[in-house]
Amino acid sequence: MRRIKIFDTTLRDGEQSPGCSMNLPEKVEMARQLEKLGVDIIEAGFAIASPMDFKSVQKIARAVKSCTVASLARCVKGDIDAAWDAVKDAAHPRIHVFLATSDIHMEYKLQMTREQVLARISEMVAYARAKCGDIEFSAEDASRSDWAFLAQCYSNAVAAGATTLNVPDTVGYSTPQEMGDLIRYLRENVKGVENVDISVHCHNDLGMAVANTLSCIQAGASQVECTVNGIGERAGNASMEEIVMALHTRRDFYGAESGVNTKQIYRSSKLLSNITGVPIPPSKAIVGANAFAHESGIHQHGVIANAQTYEIMNSTDVGIPQNTMVLGKHSGKHALREKLESMGYELTDEELESVFTRFKVMADKKKNITGSDLEALVLHRRNNINPTCRLVGHSINTSTSDVLPTTSYVKLERDGEMMEEVAIGSGPVDAAFKAINRMLGMDIKLESFSLNAVTDGEDAIGEAVVKVTDGSESYTGTGLSTDILESSIRAYVNSINKIIEAGTAPD
Repeated sequence: MRRIKIFDTTLRDGEQSPGCSMNLPEKVEMARQLEKLGVDIIEAGFAIASPMDFKSVQKIARAVKSCTVASLARCVKGDIDAAWDAVKDAAHPRIHVFLATSDIHMEYKLQMTREQVLARISEMVAYARAKCGDIEFSAEDASRSDWAFLAQCYSNAVAAGATTLNVPDTVGYSTPQEMGDLIRYLRENVKGVENVDISVHCHNDLGMAVANTLSCIQAGASQVECTVNGIGERAGNASMEEIVMALHTRRDFYGAESGVNTKQIYRSSKLLSNITGVPIPPSKAIVGANAFAHESGIHQHGVIANAQTYEIMNSTDVGIPQNTMVLGKHSGKHALREKLESMGYELTDEELESVFTRFKVMADKKKNITGSDLEALVLHRRNNINPTCRLVGHSINTSTSDVLPTTSYVKLERDGEMMEEVAIGSGPVDAAFKAINRMLGMDIKLESFSLNAVTDGEDAIGEAVVKVTDGSESYTGTGLSTDILESSIRAYVNSINKIIEAGTAPD
């Protein structure tokens, strides 16, 4: 059975999606989860884009051991130098260079002739290969390029030392049949193609990214580029979990498989959602809340009689936890660790201490703590380990009267110093956020705010997500509590900690 390489670009193309930016610790945490997931290549970022991008690629390259780590670079020496400097400490480094090859891009963006593009490809791929033995070349907007010219571009790249040829459907314009035909054409017309991997990178502008990718696999592609939850520019990229489970479930049809540990799919999806604050739609294939739910009586009867009547996959196959064991306020740290390990979470002693502290607080408010509750606590653990600012307490007075204003009192601890402030607002959340801004002397603007119940029942845990801007930079904060006002304040404080960590807040 053919082995398809999974090239994950969540941390590069995915992070370029509006509202999906991550800070350095979050990127490293996501990279480590991708390593557990078993992807073959992690595209860690675009090293030349900014000093922070360079640092994040470098950190990931040093942290990840079992995956190839790649950095994107234009066909420019400065880009390639930065990419190599960022990934050179990786156990398996890769430089990923790209240049547009469609007529519209060459004329209006590059202002280069075909001859110039061919010469640039040869020169820059050879320059990159002199530094690194693993070079991927992408022909940007390949799906709208002239096929004969595209084949010549790839032939030049192979001759110059490229080891992977990537065929992007950059603007999501193509169809499954067209993409499959293009891959077959390239396999027949690119010189030296038998010695390299053919990769595809499909965008979802017309909703066909996964279908296009699977069609390319059928046509002979040996690597696919995708993101967790399908995040990415505009309408997103091909969804990693959908591609992997299509190969896993229909291996009889595709005759191909990936090396992904499918039991880590749900965990990876939830982690990304928690980091970015972008919720997973309930109807999202594979990982959505309704993916394995059955409301129709006919469906329920069939599933009870034989699950395969309406389920082509088991929820356990993708790592969705089963809420069988229930913990309570009398449960100890040992029982908590055992439960978390059974759910696939391996925590350091410091992380376990943080989760256990929040667990005991929650157990006083909830009669039973389910697996979903614990999962929420684990995903939020990074918010509670050595934060610069910590919520100590709050008090809210609300009123529907024009005479009595809504006020919020908030008490924070910042670097060991206790701070408190009271503010009036149009509502309790607005008042609390104003009190925090005044207390810290910050001018933060709230862009969006949302609340979601992450568990069931009248004592459900509420997750608040805020998106704020500090100057020109955007930050996402998340907070968790059975009290939705508390979760809102925690989310705001979490976003402030990210601002302080980035070094943009006043001392």
